Amino acid sequence: MGGATSAVRGSRPARFVPVSLLVAAVLVLSGCGVGVENASVTPKPSVASSATPDARAGLQNPRTITGPSTAASVADVVPIQKDPSPKLPVTVTDAQGQSVTVTDADRILALDIYGTLAETVVGLGLGDRLVGRGSSNTLSSMRDLPLVTQNGHELNGEAILALRPTLVLTDTTLGPREVQDQLRASGVTVVFFDPERSISTIGAQVESVAHAVGLDSLGRKLATRIATELDNAKATIARVVPAAEEERPRIAFLYARGTAGVFFLFGKGMGPDDLIDAIGGVDVATAAGITGSKPANSEALLATNPDVFLMMTDGLASTGGIEGLLQRPGVADTAAGQHRRIVDMADGQVLSFGPTTPAVLLSLADAVYRPGAAG
Repeated sequence: MGGATSAVRGSRPARFVPVSLLVAAVLVLSGCGVGVENASVTPKPSVASSATPDARAGLQNPRTITGPSTAASVADVVPIQKDPSPKLPVTVTDAQGQSVTVTDADRILALDIYGTLAETVVGLGLGDRLVGRGSSNTLSSMRDLPLVTQNGHELNGEAILALRPTLVLTDTTLGPREVQDQLRASGVTVVFFDPERSISTIGAQVESVAHAVGLDSLGRKLATRIATELDNAKATIARVVPAAEEERPRIAFLYARGTAGVFFLFGKGMGPDDLIDAIGGVDVATAAGITGSKPANSEALLATNPDVFLMMTDGLASTGGIEGLLQRPGVADTAAGQHRRIVDMADGQVLSFGPTTPAVLLSLADAVYRPGAAG
């Protein structure tokens, strides 16, 4: 990355429509490897475990598979270097247009609704400097850290200040904004990052975080490693994707929280479209012209008629599991509903769009194409 401004703002691909406001709103309201050296994560199992040039031999047409499957959780990030020494101070212009000088990265909080920022801090080798976590931070290395969010994804200013952080990395996917302003007023260094997430923005996001903590060189190395892993993952997945266009699985990402009104189809620009495309599926919401999100009512579900529903594990559980999901209007009338074809993955992993994304793709591909190997 060039200057400080570009390093923190990151890139904004024209195709990406911000997801943060909707996802933050519904989550807060609801309370809600890769076969290369030094790979950051290895899903267990992964497509790589048996992929060969004729990997589709013996595999069923994915559009006719029946029954649910759970994508296996992926392993924690392997740091690009252990115990690095940040080169501070560094001054950045953050995504809110604020000029921020970072002088101390000894006690870090990295908080966003996706878990991306903390995952990146761990990938840079500063995981032992994290002093707390948000509800989206599901890495095993963070399991015992104090929780600083409440009611799902709402920042708890008192809990944060009690941890005496010297640096808070965050974005606008969490709130209320008054808490972040309170932290700055209390003398805590707060850096805001671009809230947009997609596969194409992973490298820029990694380098942005690295720049803010004084680890530019390691940021470039980590971004390069992730890019290599993504290439390997996509090549592996391509060997199990049907060659015939008509056999590609038609997938819809359903976002649900509870049994009431939090029930959406995510379309173009929401993130899952990237995942579905990367594993060789057809995002039926995008194909139907849906940009952003749309209530998953009976009309929308029947119009898209997916073969597979992709969901977050906790979201599926909150709506009553598969039986509860099938009771929602329109769900049982779709091909996915009739075949009970629901693929779920851990909430803190499936949309993380960070260092673990290559492994997430491999795990999702297993669940879609080789369900007997998943979960």
